Amino acid sequence: MNIARFITARRNSKGWHWTDIAAYAYLLLGVILMFGPVLWLVLSSFKTQASLLEFPPSLLPMSQKEVTVPGYPQPLPLFTVIMEDGTKRELAQVRRVGIQAQMIDPANPSQQVRVPIDKRVPVRQFSLATENYTEPLERFAFPQFLANSVFVTVVATLITLLINSMAAYALSIYEFKGKSAAMLMVIGTLMIPITIILVPVYLVVTKLGLVNSLWAVILPGAATPTGVFLLRQYMLTLPRDLIEAARMDKASEWQIYWRIVMPLTLPALAVLTIFSIMWRWNEFLWPLAVLTKTESYTLQIGLNAFQGELQTQWQYLLAMTVMTLTPVAIVFVFLQRFITTGIANTGMK
Repeated sequence: MNIARFITARRNSKGWHWTDIAAYAYLLLGVILMFGPVLWLVLSSFKTQASLLEFPPSLLPMSQKEVTVPGYPQPLPLFTVIMEDGTKRELAQVRRVGIQAQMIDPANPSQQVRVPIDKRVPVRQFSLATENYTEPLERFAFPQFLANSVFVTVVATLITLLINSMAAYALSIYEFKGKSAAMLMVIGTLMIPITIILVPVYLVVTKLGLVNSLWAVILPGAATPTGVFLLRQYMLTLPRDLIEAARMDKASEWQIYWRIVMPLTLPALAVLTIFSIMWRWNEFLWPLAVLTKTESYTLQIGLNAFQGELQTQWQYLLAMTVMTLTPVAIVFVFLQRFITTGIANTGMK
């Protein structure tokens, strides 16, 4: 009832005002722009390769209907044929020779009919190509890619939360010389793109012998300036009297950090968790540089295997893309209630 009342809310109870119509039209346009591509992606992931290449394209996954005819080992495609007298019949195609097609009636397969190809229309039906999801899991190493991505995302997120929160704690709670300069340097690193530091970081990883190891993906980006800034801004809002009271009660700095500051910073930590999961799960360039063995690939690198020089297996690529988006969407659904609170108290725009 509350949802229905919210959807049908109007300016007043007497009738519809033009502003109500304009507002709902604007919201509908926003919903289409945001969720339309996602809906198209999900529906296209259930289409066959032939259906994806059709023009004009169809929204729903449709395929040509086939019938089993006695005397023919394979199912035959079914067409609606316009006969010479103007009547329509459903005939199965045996073969096509040039601009003529040899057709038979499934109910009477003994008699063949020659039909011009422009006089026939395929009989289509709704069909889900579920093999787009099952075949990559059976034929390719996608379960291994999934396990690698989960390991990298979970471990990297935990390390990022720990390191960034400790750095933010020092930059927000402690007072020392050079504090502002240190924070300025942290923020300044936001302007350095990864392409500039790609080669130096790769050389360091090579010297450490971490190439083709998942730790090569996890460790270089463990500390993020965005996370430090976000957590520091939130920690600045914490009451200093609470921290001073804990120190007077002989609490160590680790106890203050772990048992007082961290619980109070949960909304900001939830926001950083969402960001970190999205960064790690969707990361492509750096894993592509340091992972060359198939058994070490993450999902994003594995998706690249479906793109060849001459042909791209779009049906598998779309299906596996949906699978890679699902975990991030689930995490966002469970943690999205912290986003508003966390960002509002950090001063981020």
